[in-house]
Amino acid sequence: MNTLKILVMLIGIALVTNLAYGFTQVDQGFIIATESYQRYSGFGDSYADMEMTLITKQGDRVSRKLKIQTLEHDSLKSDKTLFSFTFPNDIRGTALLTWSYTEQPDKQWLYLPKIKRVKAISSSNKAGSFIGSEFSYEDMTPQKVEKFTYKYLKNEACGKLNCFVLIRFPKSKNSGYTKEILWVDNEEYLIQKIHYFDRKATHSKTLIISDYKKYNDKYWRASTMTMSNNITGRYTILSWNKYKFNLGLSDMNFTTNSLKRSR
Repeated sequence: MNTLKILVMLIGIALVTNLAYGFTQVDQGFIIATESYQRYSGFGDSYADMEMTLITKQGDRVSRKLKIQTLEHDSLKSDKTLFSFTFPNDIRGTALLTWSYTEQPDKQWLYLPKIKRVKAISSSNKAGSFIGSEFSYEDMTPQKVEKFTYKYLKNEACGKLNCFVLIRFPKSKNSGYTKEILWVDNEEYLIQKIHYFDRKATHSKTLIISDYKKYNDKYWRASTMTMSNNITGRYTILSWNKYKFNLGLSDMNFTTNSLKRSR
């Protein structure tokens, strides 16, 4: 058992029993966040289908379908993700490519098939809505531990579970958020809920993550993510299924040229 896992185990026991002597709140937050991230990692590459449902304040619904491919790279120092819309026809072929890094700004490109153009998403625009949804371009990037600083706040019940409550602060000056509060269950270290605070420090959005499943006896994935906009009353539901792992994907599947072939 490596040193980090021993620390996580000790801190888990200490926090649950309120005896976290010797660990600062910053230490506790970082180690819990690291363990949580590791529950998603180590898969190499993956594929999934996703349905995105946009719901207005009045209850009107629009559904879209996507396929998602992901590649872990450089010993987890970077990930590459490709989101490709397959339905409906008016958006089919639209694709978002993300190269996510731990030690430098992420890179993102959007392909718009109607004008046959690949558009780079600038860092200052990553707080913008991802194709009209309540998720931003920033939300669609892997949330690597190194992108934030952390602080453990408390333990409390979250539904039927007991959770650690953490606060994290984005390091990037271009983030659309000033802070995020996370609820992480203290059994499997899976994120259950996130409160997002915008650049005005307003609690603008809430993400509920649910219906977790364990694939191949090792990879935890949520089946449902619901992002509600506390200001507009709109929300977006992402429903994930058909997860597959270790498909032999490579960097060639995640180039700007691959965006044009993604439909």
